[in-house]
Amino acid sequence: MLIVADENIPLLDAFFQGFGEIRRYPGRSLDAASVRDADILLVRSVTKVDRQLLEGSRVRFVGTCTIGTDHLDLGYFAEAGIHWSSAPGCNARGVVDYVLGSLLTLAELEGVALPERVYGVVGAGEVGGRLVRVLQGLGWKVLVCDPLRQAAEGGAYVSLETILQQCDVISLHTPLERGGEHPTWHLLGQAQLAQLRPGAWLINASRGPVVDNAALRELLLDREDVHAVLDVWEGEPQVDLQLADLCTLASPHIAGYSLDGRQRGTAQIYQALCRFLGVGEQVRLADLLPPAPLAQIELDASSDPAWALATLCRAVYDPRRDDADFRRSLSDDPQQQRAAFDQLRKQYPPRREIEGLAVRLRGESPQLAQLVSALGGVLAG
Repeated sequence: MLIVADENIPLLDAFFQGFGEIRRYPGRSLDAASVRDADILLVRSVTKVDRQLLEGSRVRFVGTCTIGTDHLDLGYFAEAGIHWSSAPGCNARGVVDYVLGSLLTLAELEGVALPERVYGVVGAGEVGGRLVRVLQGLGWKVLVCDPLRQAAEGGAYVSLETILQQCDVISLHTPLERGGEHPTWHLLGQAQLAQLRPGAWLINASRGPVVDNAALRELLLDREDVHAVLDVWEGEPQVDLQLADLCTLASPHIAGYSLDGRQRGTAQIYQALCRFLGVGEQVRLADLLPPAPLAQIELDASSDPAWALATLCRAVYDPRRDDADFRRSLSDDPQQQRAAFDQLRKQYPPRREIEGLAVRLRGESPQLAQLVSALGGVLAG
């Protein structure tokens, strides 16, 4: 059996070498010639997998080690009898950590208290839903917009217009849909961006085209009160350099790039392939993940909750490092800039997740205990 895979998929050998030969390629360079003789194709979000890539090949299983599937032509897969799997939720916690770190940075720059802001989460799937639970666990006011879930479940969802009108912070976590009943391509265009509240913060860690980048650039040029955090870009790896300069934080599509999340994605596709082939699982992620470098944090019960929140989050991950690395990589030469974007992703340093962090409290503090629980930490005895 021949497996063709994106070279950036972690633990590729550990999970898949037992199935046959593995050939690695840069994800953006995969073409029909690369996959013609493959039985299995393993990709990430940078590879468009469609009829043009697969027609005439032997591929019978496609696995994407990512949450999103907008790069997969699922209609063609059904027509051609190709089985597929994604990794829903694999990097959700990493994205939540990215948003939390961004909020801390924005709060310091603006001198505002995070509990006093109103938060709007657009898209309540694996990522957005988890973010909502964390923010609500912290006791913060959160409004949620998700037309699909609202139609299926009912409940306390609100419209996008309500989010724009009432929320100080808007975090986008929708899939990219160009058509259908609820398209998300340019979900926030010129008209929607113009409705942002004074001093609004906009965070996009979903897909670049969910926000009209040209319209956002013009808005930021006109309104210094609005702060934008972009991890995803229209046309990436090409980036609008002026827009990047106007963003308060900018990064190269790495919000979900935690070590745990990336390896979890590989594990989920391995499990899906085992089910497809009808074989038992021989490899477990728990046996492969290295120990977290930060074993435990100890806080005194008298600690200020705002300080404790910042300390716990930044002890694990601070997006300002990614912002600095990204800005140093930006170049007026388009080819060089695109190469640098991919290189930052390829050589991304190990980063762990806040969830599961052991926290010991010296003394009793229900408020701090709730904060630790909301973040996904574990109170140590």
